[in-house]
Amino acid sequence: MSPKDRETSHTRLALSFVVAAMVAIAMLTAGAHAQAAEEELPQLSAVIESLSPGVTEGQLLAELAAHNAQRRSALRGYSVFRTYQVVDLKGKVHAEEVGRMEFLAPDKKTFTVDTESGSGLVRHMALNPLINSEIEAAAGKEHRDSAISTDNYSLNLLGEQQLGPYRCFVAEAVPKRKDKYLFEGKVWIDVNDYSVVRIEGHPAKKLSFWIQHADFVRQYQRIDGFWLPKKDQTLVQVRLYGKKILKIEHWNYLVNEGQNTNARTAVREIVVTQTN
Repeated sequence: MSPKDRETSHTRLALSFVVAAMVAIAMLTAGAHAQAAEEELPQLSAVIESLSPGVTEGQLLAELAAHNAQRRSALRGYSVFRTYQVVDLKGKVHAEEVGRMEFLAPDKKTFTVDTESGSGLVRHMALNPLINSEIEAAAGKEHRDSAISTDNYSLNLLGEQQLGPYRCFVAEAVPKRKDKYLFEGKVWIDVNDYSVVRIEGHPAKKLSFWIQHADFVRQYQRIDGFWLPKKDQTLVQVRLYGKKILKIEHWNYLVNEGQNTNARTAVREIVVTQTN
C-alpha cells in the first residue's frame, strides 16, 4: 500500500468514528460539556437565579410533554436552509454543505444540496451519513426513544436563567440508563410555554474506545409558535486524529406553508444518498 493510500485509509477510519459520534448526538438531541469542551463550545454568562416557588421536577416534565404533543399535532411541515461545516479548532473549514431540509408531517424529510465545498471525503464520510441518519430517523427506520421525558430522565432543578429574550428553568438532566442516544448535561426550558431552549452535554454512554470526548450544544428558536433548532455545535475528539467541530446553522424557516413543490424556484437539487 502506498503512503498516499495509507493516509487515505487512516482518514476514512478516523472519519467513520467521527460520524458515529455525530450521528449519535444528532439522534439524542432530536428528541431535544465535558471540561475539555469549555474553550471550544459556547458558554453562558448570565447568572443562575433562584427557582420560582412551587416548581417541581414532575410538573416540569408533565408540562413539557403536554406542550410538545400540542406543537407536534399543529406542525404540518416546514422547510429550512442549513449549513453543515466540519472545522478544526483554528476555524479552518474542512468541508461544507448548504441545502434545504424539508419536513412533511408526520414522518417525511428530504434534503437537497444547494452548494458544497471542501473535502469530498469528509462530506461523503461524515456529512452525508449524518443527514441520512436524520431522514431515516424521521421515517421511523432508526427510531430511538431519546425524548426528555420521565421514561428517560430525572431532572435536578438548579434555578432560572435568562437566555437572550427567553426566561428559562435550568435543570441537570440525569439519564435513567446508559444509552448513547441519551445525554448527561443540562437543559433549559422556557418558563412560559415549556419548550426546550438549549441543551448541552455529552452522550450517557461512551461511544467507542476511539471517541475520547463527544460534547455538544444545541440552541433552539421560537418561530410562529414552534420551537425549532437554531444552531448545533458538536466537539469530537478522536484518538490519533485530534479534535474536530461539526457546526450546523438552521436559517430561513418557512413553517406550515402550503407550498407547491413544482412551483418552487429550482436549486441544484442533489438528493443526498448514502453509498457503501
